[in-house]
Amino acid sequence: MVSEHSDATSDETAALALKILVAGGFGVGKTTLVGAVSEIRPLRTEELLSEAGHSVDDTDGVDQKVTTTVAMDFGRITIRSGLSLYLFGTPGQDRFWFLWDELSQGALGAVVLADTRRLEDCFPAVDYFEHRHIPFVVAVNCFTGSRTYGAHDVSRALDLDKGTPVVLCDARDRDSGKEVLIRLVEYAGRMHTARLLDSVG
Repeated sequence: MVSEHSDATSDETAALALKILVAGGFGVGKTTLVGAVSEIRPLRTEELLSEAGHSVDDTDGVDQKVTTTVAMDFGRITIRSGLSLYLFGTPGQDRFWFLWDELSQGALGAVVLADTRRLEDCFPAVDYFEHRHIPFVVAVNCFTGSRTYGAHDVSRALDLDKGTPVVLCDARDRDSGKEVLIRLVEYAGRMHTARLLDSVG
């Protein structure tokens, strides 16, 4: 006879938790996305922008932004029974990039948020994940009043590797953010399976 305790243990063993990074340029919506999809109160490490930071932080195009992430954002979302994603939002400014190596340890993949008004701001994140062979999707955060570009146009502009998904989203909308995360998990799963098969082939 199986005890209740062993049933609980098997349920816990069956549960899968995956680590996902949310990256991109300064003010692109990383904190917003993590907050919109998280089913727990998100951990935020935001500080007010200071006069001292004006000389090093490029706020062109995000003039209304008054805070910035200085370490990371953290949230959690359950995609389906037995599958949870732990989300780690990276800081966007150059001076905090030293944290990325630590945050990327053990990550299944990443979401690179992009703003078509400042597309060049996500180049460092794209380069970072490409060079480390970490699967990622580019999620174009469609800001009100900005010109809309198709996924193919964005892919060409960023010179992405063939097959890297580009999706349009609204970082404020939970369902939209969840769709981005599902696309990433599916894509990262295919990439990891292909690498595994290559390694034993």
